[in-house]
Amino acid sequence: RRARGQVTSNTDSEPPTSRHARSARDGMTPEKCESELDDISRKTPMVRFLLEALEKAGCPVNRSFFEVQRCNAAVLGGFRPDEGVVLCHNNLTNRTDMENMLTHELIHAYDHCRNKNMDWLDLKQHACSEVRASNLSGDCHWVNEMFRGYFGVENGHQKCVRRRAELSTAMNPRCRDRDEAKRVVNEVFEQCFKDTRPFDDIP
Repeated sequence: RRARGQVTSNTDSEPPTSRHARSARDGMTPEKCESELDDISRKTPMVRFLLEALEKAGCPVNRSFFEVQRCNAAVLGGFRPDEGVVLCHNNLTNRTDMENMLTHELIHAYDHCRNKNMDWLDLKQHACSEVRASNLSGDCHWVNEMFRGYFGVENGHQKCVRRRAELSTAMNPRCRDRDEAKRVVNEVFEQCFKDTRPFDDIP
């Protein structure tokens, strides 16, 4: 389900390979997902850094900011403005995917915090945050791309960021189709790709 205003990201619309295939039987139980979430929040440097960055930016979050639920859509999770991060336990199969997803969604949360007038239905604002989240979260690490079937692609990181930002932007209710998503991502790409806050550079 998608709540009003939810930004759904980390879509699995790309052709899945063995590691990224999703099914009800290979997803985590809610209890396993809750346990991993608690452990990641304490121990994973990227997630800890973003939680600290949110606090410094004036938007501290606690455990209630995260909700584990069963999702019908083929996504790993999403960000709900003014509510928090949803984790789709039935689509999460391993800790690495969860770490990348949490990092991705916390970058959305950081963008929402620092831009008090953030409008997630505005395609350019949404696309910019998707570019940043795909660029900074580990979504486009070469290992993840290898499992998706992209090998040795020239300028592979930037192409991955564009592709995944387009997929997520296309899910915006105001986006007509993938072509519009591609156009909007292209318009904001250069500026938003360079914006690595709260990191000093691409992690």
